Amino acid sequence: MVMSVLELVLQGLAGFGLVLFLVLWLMHFMSVIYVRLHLHKKRSEVKQQFVQLAGVSLLKPLKGVDPNLISNLETFFTLDYPKYEILLCVQDQDDPAVDVCKKLLGKYPNVDARLFIGGKKVGINPKINNLMPGYEGAKYGLVWICDSGIRVKPDTLTDLTSQMTDKVGLVHGLPYVADRQGFAATLEQVYFGTSHPRSYISANVTGIKCVTGMSCLMRKDVLDQAGGLVAFAQYIAEDYFMAKAIADRGWKFSMATQVALQNSGSYSIGQFQSRMIRWTKLRINMLPGTVLEPVSECFLASLIIGWAAHYVFRWDMMVFFMCHCLAWFIFDYIQLTGVQGGPLCFSKLDFAVAWFIRESMAVQIFLSALWDPTISWRTGRYRLRCGGTAEEILDV
Repeated sequence: MVMSVLELVLQGLAGFGLVLFLVLWLMHFMSVIYVRLHLHKKRSEVKQQFVQLAGVSLLKPLKGVDPNLISNLETFFTLDYPKYEILLCVQDQDDPAVDVCKKLLGKYPNVDARLFIGGKKVGINPKINNLMPGYEGAKYGLVWICDSGIRVKPDTLTDLTSQMTDKVGLVHGLPYVADRQGFAATLEQVYFGTSHPRSYISANVTGIKCVTGMSCLMRKDVLDQAGGLVAFAQYIAEDYFMAKAIADRGWKFSMATQVALQNSGSYSIGQFQSRMIRWTKLRINMLPGTVLEPVSECFLASLIIGWAAHYVFRWDMMVFFMCHCLAWFIFDYIQLTGVQGGPLCFSKLDFAVAWFIRESMAVQIFLSALWDPTISWRTGRYRLRCGGTAEEILDV
């Protein structure tokens, strides 16, 4: 009796391993094909002329400065788009970002741009608090919330608005990283060109609403129907809940053909790891299914699938593990070059090292996220609650 129960358990685990193999490789193929067919596409001139009718209010949350801030911000002042405004939002009067903003406002007097200082306390989310005055002062029907570390091309806004068709309520960019110097930059670029887009793209292709708030173009009237930005100030992951509110009202999402290019001038392996832990904590609290996330990572998935192949087909487990990891590695490189849209700034050896280290960090990042339910973001610490809400931890 005990043996029969054990045999049923082993058969169930083997079945899970084989299903996992099919699901993960479907994600691989969907992501690689989507990247090749959709990203970095050229738009027709006719379509560009049509979408230029839509006015856009750009909301830019700023806090502190880094070596790339002024060059990143300047790319928004040189957009090739005839009808947009830039709403620069800074929480504190003494923030050095204020001087950067004033310098650009003086350099580009013909650009419709305004600076809002002081924010408005409406909840625990510091980004929402910072953006509130700009959101209330926005004059166009489309709002583009874009993080301070993002760099754009002259036609980026045209690309975003070209995706905003009649049934679309939100257009988002696939997060990626600009070419920068150092191994930490390579590590970030490898992650955002392999593991992240595989999950991000396959979710969106299969109808799962997966959006990050680094660069999102949204219909302001739809956000207002959901209560405006105030309605999302109780959450740390405001981007997820804004996207959910738009989807719940029957609107579709679309992905831009250009990536959301992160170009922060401050980066390190420690900062990358802390960021991944914070994101994982948020996903665990919002989506309980995130607890299965480690089995989607290369090494753990290869072990599970390798054991299943050995149990069912009597194949050598370690040979299968090595072959599976190699195939995964090759597909990740193919996907990375597609997301990059041009030559990589590092060698294949650099990629191999960064890929191995990133994959080795995956389980440790997940366990670290489970260990402590609090997160540090900007200047505050927060205790996460089930469902995505949070409370600020105040020092006594």
